[in-house]
Amino acid sequence: MTRHLLAAGGQVTAIELDSSLASRLRQLAKEFPRLTVVSGDILKTDLAALASGRRIRLYGNLPYYITSPILHHLFAFAALIDEMHFVIQIEVAARLAAQPGSRDYGYLSVVTQFYTRPEIVFELPREAFQPPPKVTSGLVTLRLPGERAKLAIEDDSRFLNFVKLSFSQKRKTLVNNLRSLAKPERIRAALASLSLRADARAEQLTVAQFAALHALLEGG
Repeated sequence: MTRHLLAAGGQVTAIELDSSLASRLRQLAKEFPRLTVVSGDILKTDLAALASGRRIRLYGNLPYYITSPILHHLFAFAALIDEMHFVIQIEVAARLAAQPGSRDYGYLSVVTQFYTRPEIVFELPREAFQPPPKVTSGLVTLRLPGERAKLAIEDDSRFLNFVKLSFSQKRKTLVNNLRSLAKPERIRAALASLSLRADARAEQLTVAQFAALHALLEGG
């Protein structure tokens, strides 16, 4: 992947935690001076410092067991990023792109679509890897910005905590999950003003509806 990106002619920064792979990348840097190798953990990497004011695109094969933490870390730098292209477990890719009302739609869907416009490009069979993993993979493209650009959200963290609370017990209604935030009658009134049923559940709301409900419940 790194070699192909370098062949395209751009400046490439490779972040690699594994020391043996980082060593191989440094060998590649002797052939391509436009390659900068950073030995470190992506979860602790300050992308703004690496970008130095430039717009960036991200590419990678994400470790499947920490895909969600990596995405959350990268979303913190959304203002710098144009696109992200990742190979991840296909079930996780389905969750990123899931629509309201579907089985896969949840908090990860909302936070991803808040920041990006996800698209599953294609599946990758297990045989495409050596050694083959136990799961099917997929290439997912995340283009920025997402729904956030259309919404008047003043505090991303407060909004996403609200969404997380809404999904805290997926089988329960929003009235039940949001009891710690507002009284049931106030939640029902807010839902009604948005033309949503009193027994609505989190998996039925779009990102924009979450933003509208959050604004109503935070504002009084």
